[in-house]
Amino acid sequence: MAEVILMPRLSDTMTEGVIAAWHKRVGDTVQKGDLLAEIETDKATMELESYQDGVLLHIGTPDGGKLQVNDLLAIFGKPGEDITELVKVHGSGAIAPIPTAASAAPAPVEPTAPATASIPSEKIAAVDIAAMDEVVLMPRLSDTMTEGVIASWQKNVGDAVKKGEVLADIETDKATMELESYKDGILLYQGAKAGEKILVNDLLCIIGKEGLDVAAIVAAVKAGSGASAPAETPAAPSAIAPVAPVVAAAPVVEQAVVNSGRIFASPLAKRIAAEKGIDLKYVKGSGDNGRITKIDIDQYTPAAAPAASTAPAAQSVAPVVSNAVAGQVSFTDVPVSQMRKVIAKRLSESLFTAPHFYLTMQIDMDAAIAARTKINEVASVKVSFNDLVVKATAMALKKHPKINSSWMGDFIRYNDHINIGVAVAVDEGLLVPVVRFADGKSLSQIGAEVKDFAQRAKDKKLQPSDWEGSTFTISNLGMFGIDQFTAIINPPDACILAVGGISQEPVVKNGQVVPGNIMKLTLSCDHRVVDGATGSAFLQTLKQLLEEPVRMLV
Repeated sequence: MAEVILMPRLSDTMTEGVIAAWHKRVGDTVQKGDLLAEIETDKATMELESYQDGVLLHIGTPDGGKLQVNDLLAIFGKPGEDITELVKVHGSGAIAPIPTAASAAPAPVEPTAPATASIPSEKIAAVDIAAMDEVVLMPRLSDTMTEGVIASWQKNVGDAVKKGEVLADIETDKATMELESYKDGILLYQGAKAGEKILVNDLLCIIGKEGLDVAAIVAAVKAGSGASAPAETPAAPSAIAPVAPVVAAAPVVEQAVVNSGRIFASPLAKRIAAEKGIDLKYVKGSGDNGRITKIDIDQYTPAAAPAASTAPAAQSVAPVVSNAVAGQVSFTDVPVSQMRKVIAKRLSESLFTAPHFYLTMQIDMDAAIAARTKINEVASVKVSFNDLVVKATAMALKKHPKINSSWMGDFIRYNDHINIGVAVAVDEGLLVPVVRFADGKSLSQIGAEVKDFAQRAKDKKLQPSDWEGSTFTISNLGMFGIDQFTAIINPPDACILAVGGISQEPVVKNGQVVPGNIMKLTLSCDHRVVDGATGSAFLQTLKQLLEEPVRMLV
């Protein structure tokens, strides 16, 4: 009997998947464990293996098509088996034909193609977007991403593209990520230039064969999205905006080219180099396989220009002085990055929708300082005070599960697992990688994990799975000399702990005023979920653990 395969949910936030590539076709014999298809989710492109034997009788959508979770993905059965009823029940009611080479190759376009708005409506309607494996839409590269900025194109219109090659660097709200092509072909169209924004699922580019009717596809995509198609000609190789020529003040000393062909560099290094006008072919990389990093850009010194220069050249350089004249109004407008936009949106929503209240407590850190010194004598990884706070917080959450909760609108979710988000500052804003099941990890394990997260956050190598799923958040500014502060809750968590620095203050012990090492903690609570007494009890437990670290070993 024929078996129906539905689109699986391959991540916790996945609602739909795009078929990056089918590895089996209708009529192929499939065995259990065979690679069936590659599915692009909101997190990554993942391989889907068959979990049964049979013949592939039907596929729900061709390469490049989208399916909602639990939509009909495929049907397995015996050769010649009637699957009409199954398709009607689970699918659209018609068996999707496999596109042929003839149907996938529309009429070629003349060099002077008309504007997309002039394409006849009947021609637009005849184009099936779901069947176009040439169309590449802007993927959702993180769980909170709604739009992406093209940091740079690695391929230009007219370039040949192979599967696995980097098409573009996409700046999301979390990081700048490399987007790889999942098919071979020629880049025929770019949906935006470098520095421009594209909404998720909007047309990013078109990859196909020479002669493909790009104008019809662009018009059909815009018509399908409900947006009025502006009267503009789709980008062609000759329509790419030329880079503004750099006017040299004087002849410069010729530099040695150290990179040829494709240049490997981190997205951050590429962006800084573009801002500084540095050509990466002259920069020697210090990373793996000669990859250029931010440090290489910062340390790069271009060849000096000859001492002799003409007077006109000196005059042309003079107006570029960046220091404003005294008394003159001067400012610089910097576009808001995707990361900063999402930080602003999420924290504004948190502060204005969740009624915050704050509880502050002083911690005597004398015993913790002594314990940390002893621990680091034998620990394989140096343990920081922040690691002690993470471990103590995880144990305190175990005793106070109401703090380890989330406001879900119609109900409150009390989490049995303890995943602690640790805020890490980067140049563009703030990332919160998650230490999962922190209550079951040792101080050395927590220390190693937090250090790895911090380094990968600064290198922009964190993946979406690293910053999702927190149940409680810690923000520590003590290393910056901050004594005390309040933090905004990181939704969907109900609380966040703000950690200040350790400072020496006079304290009373045994009736005597003596110097003490004091650290101040402030707990921000969502009053819809947590009450003052509940938050106070949590802080009391946390205080006991930090003031007597031996309790963490029990």
